[in-house]
Amino acid sequence: MKYNYNEKLVPNAQALRKNMTPEEKHLWYDFLKRLPVTVNRQKNMGNYIVDFYISSACIVIEIDGRQHNLPEHREDDKKRDDDMRMLGNVVLRYTNEDIRERFNAVCEDILKHIGIGVQDLKPRK
Repeated sequence: MKYNYNEKLVPNAQALRKNMTPEEKHLWYDFLKRLPVTVNRQKNMGNYIVDFYISSACIVIEIDGRQHNLPEHREDDKKRDDDMRMLGNVVLRYTNEDIRERFNAVCEDILKHIGIGVQDLKPRK
């Protein structure tokens, strides 16, 4: 599905792709790039930039740092998630800690939501 996006956010999305957090890099290079579906990094959708987007499954993946535990960020995240759901997307949120300490469980959860198995992953290069 094609989404409208805020052109003013394009430079921000490009900068975020170049400066991913260690947890985003880990998820991207060690798992998401191996999926047999297209995954977009720092996808500009509406007035938001989502960490990862799998269009074929309408899945938004967000990796949250500690700042997302603050009340004002929780409210913003809820609105963002609601907006993404109104567009027909499923929002999967994981913390940096999840990526660092429960990486395999995060990958299994994503696979479950996409509906594919570990055997479908592309081999590591």
